[in-house]
Amino acid sequence: MAKKKPNIQVSVTSHVDRALRQLKKKIEREGVVRDMKRTVYFEPKTQKRRKRLVRAIKLNMMRMISQGLIK
Repeated sequence: MAKKKPNIQVSVTSHVDRALRQLKKKIEREGVVRDMKRTVYFEPKTQKRRKRLVRAIKLNMMRMISQGLIK
């Protein structure tokens, strides 16, 4: 069963556009859309593992580039 995500809240004072952008960023960071897409269609375990591995490799490369280990 999927773990339950905390409620995402954005306070709206006067700028609705700004609040909408903040909400979209928070939803993207939490991975809500990615989780919803996963539940739409069946994905085999091997494919899930491969995606997780590719994501880990990309993150590791980005970290190494930001630390100046790779150009």
